[in-house]
Amino acid sequence: MPGQTVGWDRLRLRLRSTAPPLCPPAPRPAGALAPDCEVCRGPMRPGFARCYQCRRHARLGHGLLADAVVPISYAIRGTAFAGDLWQYKSGWAPAASARASVLALLLAFLADHGRCVWRHAGMPPPECLAVVPTGAGRPGPHPLLHLVSPYLCLPGCPLALRPGRQGRDLDPERFQVLARPAGASVLLLDDTWVSGASAQSAAAALRLAGASHVAAVILGRHVNPDDPASAPLLTGLAPARYDPLACAVHRPLR
Repeated sequence: MPGQTVGWDRLRLRLRSTAPPLCPPAPRPAGALAPDCEVCRGPMRPGFARCYQCRRHARLGHGLLADAVVPISYAIRGTAFAGDLWQYKSGWAPAASARASVLALLLAFLADHGRCVWRHAGMPPPECLAVVPTGAGRPGPHPLLHLVSPYLCLPGCPLALRPGRQGRDLDPERFQVLARPAGASVLLLDDTWVSGASAQSAAAALRLAGASHVAAVILGRHVNPDDPASAPLLTGLAPARYDPLACAVHRPLR
């Protein structure tokens, strides 16, 4: 509808004018060598298609991982965007500007490229919404869920950290699924992907609980600029304001 179009245009304008610059991953050329992991789009060693962590996840969680992992942008340590991803959920004093930027970015990306994500995951539009819990087991709803749930008209599929299951490796039993997504396709949101163990553990829990598909949308794929393995990836990145055409899995319609 015209009013809705105007609303989305205003949201994109806000992102381009006030939100921190982004470094979105570009679609990977089919069959071409790339400096990023084919799953999480993070840095990796030359000669591999996947980073060490994603290769390990494939061994430990075969058949249980997310059907697609789509980072909206790289979150390079020390940049304003990486700062927003920390400040929007700060336990001491969440920054209102960071919360507004995070919410606007996620809503705009899902509006502009949700169909790209569902197509890449080989699934219909999602029927349920889940958010990866924090590793520390923060009490109450996750700040990201609190932000987006009023705007995404999807039933919630809550996840809870099981006592004593914190860890840095994939663990299908780390999270308890509090509402069974039997046969449903699930949109799984996470603010920051570092190793991916939490997100893939959440995807595995959802799959074991009956989800038919899981698409993980990540606000920021963490990159440490001090890591030598990040150099080839960072060389090709140019920070820019939000671009509604930028999407890691966008493919032209035929």
